[in-house]
This record gives sequence, C-alpha cells and structure tokens, in this order.
Amino acid sequence: MNLRVALVGGPMYDGLYEILADHDVEIVVHAPHTELNREVAAMVEAGERIDVLSTHSKYAPSQSSWLHPLDDLLDVSALAPKAVELGRFDGALFCVPRNVDVRVLWAGPDTDVPPTWAELAHSDVVFGFPGRESGLFGTFFELVVSHGGRLFDDDLRPTMGSPECRAALDTLMTLAKRAPSALTGWHYDALDDALTRGDVELAAAWPGATRALRSARSDLEPHPYLAGSVGLRSYAGCHGWGIPRTCGDRDGAVALLELLSSADAHEREARSGAVCAHVEVFAGVEPLDAVDARRLEITRETIDTGMITYPPLANFPAVESAGWGGIRAALRGELAASDALVALQAAAELALVGVDG
Repeated sequence: MNLRVALVGGPMYDGLYEILADHDVEIVVHAPHTELNREVAAMVEAGERIDVLSTHSKYAPSQSSWLHPLDDLLDVSALAPKAVELGRFDGALFCVPRNVDVRVLWAGPDTDVPPTWAELAHSDVVFGFPGRESGLFGTFFELVVSHGGRLFDDDLRPTMGSPECRAALDTLMTLAKRAPSALTGWHYDALDDALTRGDVELAAAWPGATRALRSARSDLEPHPYLAGSVGLRSYAGCHGWGIPRTCGDRDGAVALLELLSSADAHEREARSGAVCAHVEVFAGVEPLDAVDARRLEITRETIDTGMITYPPLANFPAVESAGWGGIRAALRGELAASDALVALQAAAELALVGVDG
C-alpha cells in the first residue's frame, strides 16, 4: 500500500522531494505551511490516513495530541542535538529535524545596508518583509526581542502591550509605507521574487532560498540580519517530519523517516543552501564561491549567537494567526497601532485560555 504523505510546498522545500520518486508514496497535501497545517488537521480529525507529514518545531506542540512520539522509533544521533531538542514537547520527540532556519539579508552591491533596525527606519532603503501569516508575525517577534522585549512572560502569558511591542509595530509601519503596497500580500516566495525583480532594495531570506535567489539575480550579496538594542536576533526553528496517529503503516513510515534523515537526503537539502540538520553533512558543506562562503559564515554565526525561538505552546498557531492579522491591519491603515496591540493582546489571551488546564 502506498504511504500517504503531506508535504510543505515551495521552492525552498520541493527539491528534496525528488528523493521520493523511487518510493511508493502518494502526496495527499502539498501546500504552504499554514495551509498544510489546516488541511492536515482537518484530515486527521476526520480519521483520514496520513503516514508521514511535514511539520515544524513551532507547530509540533499543537499537533502533539495526534502525533506519535518518535524517541523509540528512530535513531537521531546524527542530527544536531539543539535541533532535535526543538522538536520535543513535554519531553517527547514529535518532530525529527529536517533543517534549521535563520535569516540572512540580501541586497544588491549598490545598497547601503544599515546594521540596525533603527538606522533602517531612518534611512531611505526600501526594505521588504513578509506581509502576512507566520512571516509577518515572526518579523514582529524579531523586532520585539532584539530590543529586549518579550511576547510572553515566564508564565507564558502574552505581553503584547509592552513598549517594545509598540516600537516594533511602529517600525514595521514605517517600513511598509515606503515598500510596494503589495507587501501585505507577500509570503516568503513573493518576497524573494520582489527582491530579485528589484521592487525592494533589501530583504531577508531563509537559507533554502539561497540557490534560487542567486540564480535569479547574480549580483546579490549577503549581510548579517538587522540588530536591535540587545543585538542581532533572527526568529528560527526547525522544519521536520512527524508520524500522525492516523498512520496506517508505522513500519513503512519509520523507514521513510530514516530515508529523510539520511546523509543523502541532507546532502540534497544542503545543495539548496539550506542548513541541513545532519551534523557531519553540514560541517562538510563547501561554499560555491566567495559570496557563498560569506553567506555560510553569517548563517553559522547567526545560529550560534542570534537564533531565537518561540516558547513551546500547544495553542501557538491560534496566537500566530490572531497576531499577524492585527499587525497587517495596522500596516494597511485599518487599525491604529495602539488598537492593533490591544487586539493582539486580547486575541492571544483568548487563544491561550485553558492551555494550563
């Protein structure tokens, strides 16, 4: 019987799936991550069989009630311990890491790239960023944390009304005013396209987009991500793999995860520029040229010193969904900044009701 798999889609991810061509699999979902999550959740709730799915360290906690714990099923000793740890929730491994994402800035050679968010806001540089969904909420998160703020306190209660949150939203609104009006509809891939067309002068990209970006525009140069008052912070996490409890062939699913966690799979991942989670494979990555060497240097340093992740929240998708909608409404001028933050705080509190119980 075919293994039924649900895969995250897009130029950053699709190259790896060539490894599935010689295996007996049926792709039942192939979509951007937020859409993938919605479709998979509906299918699992309906009892539909899915054997292996793409997930993410920030989403696995919300899926843990219907994912198989993987500690006793798979050897992950070749994968980066920090990445493996991000795939745990309540002590159990639900997400086997595929790659690690941190952001690197890209710009043409004539762009004067500011090192900080404050200098960027006061410059004339047209900066592009994702204007919707997880990319927009993540950029807001980066700004808040890079200036010493938090989205949640030690008890995981939302703190969206802080001065740092207000400053972050004000910065995004300033940057959006001089960017193309289409920005509020951009996912990551649309942002990458805008950068290669020259619609924006500066933008950040995930490692997996590197080869496509440079193929589309050969003069792009990498730069460290923007810093705030406490330094450079890039929101990050791990794409990975999980096995739902609606799996119909657990042995086959484990075998497929072993393939997807193999050195061969991670070498394929690394060829796109992605930071594969296999320690030896990533350590052996050879840069293509001087630009790629600088990109790898920046990426490794960002992982070591600037990577930030969301706290493991079972209701995080609901918080993220509510959050990005309010932020985008402010960028579009539909809400004042103060009203948007009130809406963010209320929505986050509502999303987290009952989590502790």
